[in-house]
Amino acid sequence: MATAPATTTTQPTAGVTGWLANQVANLGAFAMNWVAGVGDVTVFAFQTLRWLVSRRQRRDVLIPNFYRIGVMSLPVVALTGLFIGMVLAVQSYAQFKAIGLETRLGSVINLSLVRELGPVLAATMLAGRVGSAMAAELGTMRVTEQIDALESMGANPLYYLVVPRFLGCLVLIPSLTVMADFMGVLGGYFYSHVLLGIDYHHYWANSREYVDAFDFLLGIFKSLFFGAAIALVSCHHGFHCQPGAEGVGRAATNAFVHSFVLILILDLFLGIWLNNVHDFFRPEGPRRLL
Repeated sequence: MATAPATTTTQPTAGVTGWLANQVANLGAFAMNWVAGVGDVTVFAFQTLRWLVSRRQRRDVLIPNFYRIGVMSLPVVALTGLFIGMVLAVQSYAQFKAIGLETRLGSVINLSLVRELGPVLAATMLAGRVGSAMAAELGTMRVTEQIDALESMGANPLYYLVVPRFLGCLVLIPSLTVMADFMGVLGGYFYSHVLLGIDYHHYWANSREYVDAFDFLLGIFKSLFFGAAIALVSCHHGFHCQPGAEGVGRAATNAFVHSFVLILILDLFLGIWLNNVHDFFRPEGPRRLL
């Protein structure tokens, strides 16, 4: 009877300690898995780049990949850019009209498109349409042991399967970004001039004043990093797909989610760095709309 009170008082403490130990263990496992995953993707990227520069790529393999990645993505990128330009005009008009600067609408629409929205939207559409498809295709090849069969014949699967897709995303995403920019500018002008009645001369004059070649090249430069990230992440998920149909579906989903998150992270840090570079070479300081 003397030991009963001691048992009842130590049980809650043991329960809390066990819960904290489980949480710390789960956090440690998550951190270790994250570090291992980043290291695995890094090694995968270096191996892909090594095969990219060490051997010449076959034309009959590159052209079909370029067609699927670039040409087949043009309609969805163009449609998305067109409506994004219109949405920017709709959302910005009321605020600019309230302060009597509705003729400056073209500057904020076009500047937002060529610097941020055009590259990000083109990359998002590429990740959704092409990245998921690449992960599912390579995942199916992994599940059905086609990649293993390629290795057994002495061929390197990175050279035959990953490098053409990587080159397709890297080379063609600037063109998709230009298309998104063009259609966004066209959509913003159409809604502003035709539907809102803004004078076209002041619309384009303000656009030329506040949007320069650096802004356009900044978006193109960022899109190269987006395309490389999409190809590497998607192909990595496909190559390391888990067995079964569920594994292929999970690889396709994770490819898009991780690509999209990486696009936003890259956009943040590249934007900060390029803005500092831009302001450094502008002695008059940052541009102002007011």
